[in-house]
Formats: sequence, structure tokens, C-alpha cells
Amino acid sequence: MLECLKREITFRTSRSSGPGGQHVNKTESRVELLWNLKQTACLNDQEKVLIRSRIGHRLKEDGTLVLASEKYRSQHRNREEVTERFLSLVQAGIRPVKKRKATKATRSSVERRIKQKKIRGDIKKSRRHPPES
Repeated sequence: MLECLKREITFRTSRSSGPGGQHVNKTESRVELLWNLKQTACLNDQEKVLIRSRIGHRLKEDGTLVLASEKYRSQHRNREEVTERFLSLVQAGIRPVKKRKATKATRSSVERRIKQKKIRGDIKKSRRHPPES
């Protein structure tokens, strides 16, 4: 699946604003990764729905995911970094969520909580002014 995803992504480069001095003005070291969720053939419909629900806020209206990297001075390293981020994002997006098992609070934890509430209530009660007679 990872190789299939790697074949579907495209890259766009531009000049970076990061470190590098005059080198920044001459080279296009910033890399943008583009991938379209709607057009992918690597994922089934169920996986697409999972990803859309989890990273849908990062997708454009046409279903395109854009990730950028300008961390390094080298275009090659930025390309590797953004590809790695993309693959981990997709893998995390299709991983099923574990169902939470409902548990019951232990008797001692309930008693401890109530005891703390009573102590706190007594502290607050002691701060009150005595009623005027």
C-alpha cells in the first residue's frame, strides 16, 4: 500500500524562507506534497471514509491534501521529510480506533472522592462569616 501511495503523490517546489542565507534566494528547497483522496486507487471506500473523518479538516474542497516542508536547506531532505509525514498521517488515519471498555469506579475510589469533597466543603464552610443573631 505504501508504494502505491508513493506513486500517487506529486511534488511542487518553491523558494523557502528558512535558513540558508543567499542560498535561499537561488534554490527551490521548499517542497509541497499533493495527494488527492477522492482519486486514490490505493484505498478502499471504507478507508477513504475513515481518513476523511480524521483528517478532513486538512483537505481542500476537491479532496486534495497539501503538506509542505521547508525544514531543511536541501530539497531532497524536505521531500523525504514530507513523504514520511504523509505516510504516517495516512497510516494513522486508517488505523481502527479501539473501543473503550466501560469500567466501574472501585468502592475505595468513590469513598476517597467523597471524603475529599467533604474536606473541601469543611474548608469553605470555615471561611464563612458566622450568622448574625
